[in-house]
Amino acid sequence: MEKAVILIDLLKRYFDRLPIRAENRRILNLPNAITLLRIGILPVLFLILLEPGEAMSLAIAILFILAALTDLLDGYVARRYNIVTRIGKLLDPIADKIIMSAALVLLIPVGRAPAWVVALMVMRDFAVDGLRSMAAAEGHVIEASRLGKYKTVCQIIAVSALIIHYPIFGIDALSIGTAFLYVALALSLWSGFDYLVKFYRTTLV
Repeated sequence: MEKAVILIDLLKRYFDRLPIRAENRRILNLPNAITLLRIGILPVLFLILLEPGEAMSLAIAILFILAALTDLLDGYVARRYNIVTRIGKLLDPIADKIIMSAALVLLIPVGRAPAWVVALMVMRDFAVDGLRSMAAAEGHVIEASRLGKYKTVCQIIAVSALIIHYPIFGIDALSIGTAFLYVALALSLWSGFDYLVKFYRTTLV
């Protein structure tokens, strides 16, 4: 853990040396740069449509996992160095949804994910975002639930395994990915209902 913190400190130090104007650093700061880097892997995900072999599928999955891990990194950096901005708060969840939704949708044409499962998950995310936005417009805050976090973890595991697709180290990645996908679907619908209840209690009652 200490080594990781040292590496992050070094990364921050080198980033601060980049020739970026002071007024622009409020937008192009390190956490936001990490978030933009996460969005940058999006074109790589389209390689899934080529129905890649074992090696390429594994490489795409590794990049997807790294992108998921940077979600933790940008939040940690923002809190550690007190670089929390409105743009960062807006950009981070958008990046997460773009990457996850794109990965899920791209798995459909190659037969690695059922279209109806992906549709329910994507619609749930839009619905939850809509509820939270309406609550915010009325001055209420609906906090993120643990169910939603568990759902995200299951989605990451599911998508990673489904991208790998082929057996690896004697493990059936496709079966594991499919199982976690259905667990993620159950948590997605459960947490979506939980947000609906919270919206009703905080905004309509």
